Amino acid sequence: MAGGFLMEVCVDSVESAVNAERGGLLQIVKRCVKIPVYVMIRPRGGDFLYSDWEVEVMRKDMEVMQTHGADGFVLGALTEDGRVDAKLCMEFLAAARPLPVTFHRAFDMVSDAAVALETLVSLGFQRVLTSGCDSSALEGLSLIKRLVEQAKGRITIMPGGGITERNLQRILAGSGAQEFHCSARSSRDSAMKFRNSSVTMGASLTAPEYSLKVADVSKVRTFNAIAKNTL
Repeated sequence: MAGGFLMEVCVDSVESAVNAERGGLLQIVKRCVKIPVYVMIRPRGGDFLYSDWEVEVMRKDMEVMQTHGADGFVLGALTEDGRVDAKLCMEFLAAARPLPVTFHRAFDMVSDAAVALETLVSLGFQRVLTSGCDSSALEGLSLIKRLVEQAKGRITIMPGGGITERNLQRILAGSGAQEFHCSARSSRDSAMKFRNSSVTMGASLTAPEYSLKVADVSKVRTFNAIAKNTL
């Protein structure tokens, strides 16, 4: 992650997590880019209340990714009543040292954002990624602004969620945030010549098999230009 941009690799089982580690993705990325790379530690989709087995996977992922050159981590965990799981997060932060750690959008599912932010500050998180506890950063803009004011520089508030070239200036100017998170992706047609239109890999609402989502250089440049003109 650098300049507000984040790359995330999603896995949904112990087996796929192990395969991702063995595949050497992080090593290849580190070899190809010069920006810092923060690794998302998330053993599955769904909520942020993790079982003992899932916690073990997360710890192992952190250990392996550190040995492969991770520059930092992005993670989060909650209790069943919607609070930051301070005990578990403290263990993760200790395992991550001396690398910085970002608390991800698990924050948007807490029961009290102001209390949660103070917990993250006291634990020692470097930043928090948030849409303002709403469906997008634009809709959660008023809360993001309050969080920036509450943080007083003790932790970085990074707006994220639905940020586009059309709303970035409004979000940065309206929140006072100095960083932001966006995908900056566009669709690219697959190079496949043979295509089986009768099969859908996964749910019907997922992206088509022959359309690839990739980071768009022109979009990244546009985002950077908007940010420079706003901040």
